[in-house]
Amino acid sequence: MERRRVVEETLEAGASVARVALKYGVNANQVFQWRRLYRDGKLGAAPDGTMKLLPVSVADDAEPAKLEATEVSSSSCGAIHIELPGEVRISLEGAVDPAVVRVVLMSLRP
Repeated sequence: MERRRVVEETLEAGASVARVALKYGVNANQVFQWRRLYRDGKLGAAPDGTMKLLPVSVADDAEPAKLEATEVSSSSCGAIHIELPGEVRISLEGAVDPAVVRVVLMSLRP
């Protein structure tokens, strides 16, 4: 059993730590400890090619930041997946214009 795999399974939408722990025959408290290690980057390296999550915060600036134009290669690909409480899921895939990302994020404000 790989601890990282167990932890990542508990991070999936709708997952229960208790159920995942039971599935792998470990104590839920142990899984919570592994989650802390995972969060702190102390549970070993992620396999190559896996997705990395970055922290994001939304600032309430009076004036939006100025974006510099960047050249995007037509071969670039990637994905941004945003999941919020209340079943809100947004996916932006491929080469996405920063202005589009800004509009999408601004539309999420109450």
